[in-house]
This record gives sequence, C-alpha cells and structure tokens, in this order.
Amino acid sequence: MVAAAAETKFEREQLLQMARERTGLSDFGDTWFFEPMDHYIEAANTESRMTAAGHAAQTEVIVKGLASRLRMMEDIRRHPEILNETVEVAGIILGLPRTGSTIFHRLLASAPGMTAMRWFELQNYAPFPGEERGNPVERRAYAEAMISGWLETVPELVSIHPLEPDAPDEEILVLGQWFVSTMVEGMSYVPSFARWLNDYDQSKGFDDLKLVLKYLQWQDPSRRGKKWILKSPSNLPYTEYAADAFPDAVLIMTHRDPLQTVPSYVSMQAALYKLSATIPDKEVGAFWFPRLVDWMQRFEAARERIGEDRFIDIDYRAVGREPLVQAERVLKRMGMSLDQASEAVLAEFLAGNKREQRPMHEYSLERFGLSEEAILQEFASYRARYIS
Repeated sequence: MVAAAAETKFEREQLLQMARERTGLSDFGDTWFFEPMDHYIEAANTESRMTAAGHAAQTEVIVKGLASRLRMMEDIRRHPEILNETVEVAGIILGLPRTGSTIFHRLLASAPGMTAMRWFELQNYAPFPGEERGNPVERRAYAEAMISGWLETVPELVSIHPLEPDAPDEEILVLGQWFVSTMVEGMSYVPSFARWLNDYDQSKGFDDLKLVLKYLQWQDPSRRGKKWILKSPSNLPYTEYAADAFPDAVLIMTHRDPLQTVPSYVSMQAALYKLSATIPDKEVGAFWFPRLVDWMQRFEAARERIGEDRFIDIDYRAVGREPLVQAERVLKRMGMSLDQASEAVLAEFLAGNKREQRPMHEYSLERFGLSEEAILQEFASYRARYIS
C-alpha cells in the first residue's frame, strides 16, 4: 500500500525531465514558476486524493504545459522576431463564473477585427514538431481526443461548458500551466495551495501570457492588426494583475444573480474533480462557497483601486434579451466601428450557438450543502449594486 501511494506522488524534477525527454529541449527560460509549482506539488501530494488515473491525467497536463514552454523558448531563440509582434488586448471579461461570459466572449470574438485564444491553442500553445505553420492539425486532434476523454469520464460536462477545439476559451488554461491561476485549484482539490495563491505576486505569469499572445500571433499572421479579447471569470480575485498587464483593455464585468451562479459553479467544480479524484459534493460546496465570496470581496476592493473608468458592466438578463445590443456596447467601447456587415456576422454566430442546442445543466443548493439564506447574506452588497 505504501509503495502504491508513493507511485502517485508528483516530483518537480521528474516532471521537468519528462518534458525534456518529450521535446529534446532543456531551456525553460525564466524558471520563476518553480515556486508556485512546488507549492502545488506539496498540496497535491497531501490533499488532492487523486486516483491513479487522475494522477496520470494530471501528469500529462503538467508535462504538456512544460513541453509547450520548452518549445516556445526554442522558437524564440530561432525566430527572435516573435518578440517584435505587436499585440493589442482590447478587452478582458471578468465577473463571477457562470454569468454567461463564455457565450459573450465568443460573440465578441466573432466580430470582424477581433480574435481570441482558441481551446486547442490553450492546451498546447506551441506547435508540435513538424507542424506546418498555420495548419495545426495535430494539436486540434489532441484537443479533440482530450474532450472525448473528458466527456467519457464525466458526461454531464457537455451541459455545463461547451467544449470545442476551435472555440475561444480562457487564458487561465495557459496561466495554470505555470501554476498561477485559479485553473489549478479548479482541476485539483488543493485548498492549501488556493490559500497560498491569494498572496502570490502573479505579475510574471501575466508577463509570460503577453509573450504567448505574441507567439500565437506569429504562428498565425492573419491575426496581425486584430484586437484580442480575453476572458477568465476565475481571474476575478487577481483583477489588478490583468489590469496592469493590459493597461489599455476595457474590463468587462458580466453579472448574474449568485443564487444561480454559486450552485452552478460548485456543480461544475464537482464535475471537474471527477476527472481526477473522488471528493464528496458537500465538501466541494464547503470549499467553493467561501472561496467565491472571497473572490468577490477581493474584486470589489480591486475595482475601487483601479477606477470605474476602466469597467463596463453587462447584465446576464440583458444579454439574453438583446445580445447584439450588449455586444455593440462593448465593441464600441473598445473602439470598434460596426456596420451592417458586422452585425450580420454577430447575428450568424448567435444563430449557430443557441443554449438550447446543449442539454440543460441541472443542479441544486441542497446537493452541495448550500442555502439560499447564506448566499443572500454573503452577496448582499453585490446583489444590491448589480442585480436588484
């Protein structure tokens, strides 16, 4: 039994060596990420309760992220012009998770003159060996296989989050590969790491995110001159790092009643944990409810320091009633001029991405040990300002 447990322990040097062997490369660039990596490993080894299959899957997640970093550093060495790419991040979508940010992000990204990070790129942001530039067939296939594996293990994910290789998705999938985003705690049950991350300076992670954006634009020159739209509700507690990294970006805050978002997100986390571990539903609720409360408190303090002029607020209900109107509000704020052709593109996107095309996401407060009274109490100021 002891030997079996030891086999499922993460070790930093072993993971680094696996990435070196996979790529034949050794230069990770600035190894600032070793510190958060070590804290994650300590928490994962003691708290995560990973199954053998979960440990193997998480090992692959870590190694592919390290391999992408090695390959990016090698490409920059061979093609230093990557560093000269000019990237304009025009907007960053924030807000509590489950506020309709995914569909709104994809709607904005579909507008002419806009671009975003795609899911298959977020999984492997560096081209695979021998990949034809601009034709990432192998990386798309990897993403498709990954999605199939997830849905085979946890079928209910199809009703929670639309998983599509070429669809825009969240940059925390890259930040998490350097162990500096809430994606880490979202995929592994590591409460002590989450607490440690609260006070960690994530600025180097966002500096490297800017580098990845340049790298992706270099890979696909058709993106040059377009404006990037980022989206990570899970960046909510670290808003100031995003705001400082991209000082010209409009900060777009999506809003929905926490009576819906809290149980929906806790349900999503319970589903994601099933990919690697067995965590009781009520334990998931006991961790994530106060975590979401803390996220919002940290955000509200950060918003006050940043200043209201950087923000635009988008109500989930308004997006449901008039999605094009709300999209146009944001696009104009980002300096995008809209014409009939632009509106037609947005309308075409909406027609092909209706929520009813996926199964309904079913969840309840009781399943996770949550109560309406507690949510109303903890989110009283937020609801009064943005919902009521």
